[in-house]
Amino acid sequence: MNIHNEMILAEYDEMLPIYRRLERIVEISLQNIIDNNGLTVTAVSARVKSRESLAGKLALKGDKYHSLGDITDILGARIITFYTDDVDRIAALTEKLFDIDWENSVDKRRLHDTDSFGYNSLHYICRLPKSIVNEPDCPQLNEISFELQLRTTLQHAWASINHDIGYKTDVEIPHFYMRQINRLAGMLEMADDEFSRIRTEINNYRRRVQQLVQNGKLDDVQLDGDTFRSYLETKPFEMFNRRIAAINQAEIQEVPLTNYLGEFIALGCKTLGDVDRLYKQYMDDAYALARHQLGNTDLDILSSSVGVQNICIVCILATGGGKRGLVRFFNALNGDNPQNELLAEMTYNQAKDLPFMQK
Repeated sequence: MNIHNEMILAEYDEMLPIYRRLERIVEISLQNIIDNNGLTVTAVSARVKSRESLAGKLALKGDKYHSLGDITDILGARIITFYTDDVDRIAALTEKLFDIDWENSVDKRRLHDTDSFGYNSLHYICRLPKSIVNEPDCPQLNEISFELQLRTTLQHAWASINHDIGYKTDVEIPHFYMRQINRLAGMLEMADDEFSRIRTEINNYRRRVQQLVQNGKLDDVQLDGDTFRSYLETKPFEMFNRRIAAINQAEIQEVPLTNYLGEFIALGCKTLGDVDRLYKQYMDDAYALARHQLGNTDLDILSSSVGVQNICIVCILATGGGKRGLVRFFNALNGDNPQNELLAEMTYNQAKDLPFMQK
């Protein structure tokens, strides 16, 4: 190694503590913008290049650099996203967060010809603005350039695999294999675009469902996990639960109700309109059952599932499901357990004399 490169390595040794501080600040700053904007990503990281790695770089390209400050990837940060559109969203956030060296930054996603595929990533060369850190005793924190890479999980996988295949040896890869690699790159690019498109369509579907539910157009909404959650967000059983709780002046303890989806499907519901009609059809009988269950007790805390559970119980019994139907119901809710036989027997005995059982 020549004297010039040794001087750069000596400068690296001297500056390493400052680079380590910058590494922590950059990583925390990036994690904060992810968290504060409700984004979900695969990874957020920052790392300082090792001395060995820098020495290898200088051995290959040392003549390009006058000093350590000319090497912009001593500190490298990376955000890996699930979706391509999140890359652009995070890019917009980081442009506000850091000072960007636009002349030396590059969007490698836009460098391909129309008939070529390969490495895709957005690379920014950045500096910390004084709005993030301002220490007169350490001005280097605002002067050091670092590299930020933004790419998707599939782009990252491609970069890692391509690097492993293409750079492990000095042997040139034959054209046949390079063509296969590039075909796979095109497939990954299409997959990235499709994942983003599907996510957009699902989000649009969820918004349409929420609008239909809010407008009461429940017959237009197919019953599934997403739509049932949207239905529950309107708190359809809240008033009914209060009516039941008033029997004993009880307090209502909120619990999730999503596990009742399977039961409504088992009872023949195909739309949210079916669920709503079933609820209204059996509400009074379910209240009568609750009054029979609670009238001689001093229970003062009830689960928010009390209303929907009694609706399902009454429907099962009113449609001829009997004790066997109740056992299936309690097994579905609580898991297979011998105690469910006893619970079904007790529930059946509580309901057998009520008017809806005589019809």
